[in-house]
Amino acid sequence: MEYVFHIIIMLNIYIMLVLSANLTIGMANLLTMCQAAFYGIGAYIGTFFLTQFNLPFVVIAFLVMVITGTFSFLVSFASVRLKDDYFVIATMGFQLIFFTILYNWTDVTGGPHGLLDVPGIKLFGVYELSGVYEYLILSLIITAIVVWLFHNLASSPFGRVLNAIRADETMALAMGRDTAMFKSWAFFLSAAIAGLAGVVYASYNSYINPNSFKLDESIFILSALFIGGIGNTKGPILGALFVVIIPELLRFVGLPNTIAANLRQIIYGLSLVLVMYYRPQGILGKTILK
Repeated sequence: MEYVFHIIIMLNIYIMLVLSANLTIGMANLLTMCQAAFYGIGAYIGTFFLTQFNLPFVVIAFLVMVITGTFSFLVSFASVRLKDDYFVIATMGFQLIFFTILYNWTDVTGGPHGLLDVPGIKLFGVYELSGVYEYLILSLIITAIVVWLFHNLASSPFGRVLNAIRADETMALAMGRDTAMFKSWAFFLSAAIAGLAGVVYASYNSYINPNSFKLDESIFILSALFIGGIGNTKGPILGALFVVIIPELLRFVGLPNTIAANLRQIIYGLSLVLVMYYRPQGILGKTILK
């Protein structure tokens, strides 16, 4: 049963990550390649606070989200005014820089060996979570809050402006909207949620290393988003279900691990090709990324 709980916890983490990517890609029309970097920033900063301070999880989560979101401003300041391929390249550059720092700054990040014995999350600064069941409950609660937040964000004034920017940025500018500012705040909120997922992952896994937050992970998150669908809440949830559940189902087929790993990549690639051909907006997507 613990195996099932573990899968559900990882599914919750990826739902948060894919939803955060949907905010920038599906709503603000910003194709980013650095979501794993914000995921990693949250994991490493969360590890620092968990290790050095006896703080309640709510406080640590808030600090991690604010700090991770602040890092996003470093990217958005130079990037949100760029268009199309130039923006993608800029965010990819940030992703590569972040991974290089993690991999080489051994005194702080542990380098390629990572950080061991990450403490568990402490509720109210007293009770430390340790079991899989406890993390299952916590991840379900956090994910439910994040899903509710993004569901209501689409109909909020902020969400309506982002939708207008996605549909026609020139028209939004003509209506007096500061599109660069709205994109920056969308980037901030997206990074903050990814950072929250990072601290949950670090504490639950009790070990982190740079390989969990490299460019491949950003592509993995984007694949889930494009398969599920952009522009709404249901699509990212479906995409996260697909990328988390399918690899686990392959374990029961009886294939050797090496073949199963390669088959997983083939399935992802084939799924993306088929979805992009027959449903460019994703399986449950309602809007097409322009």
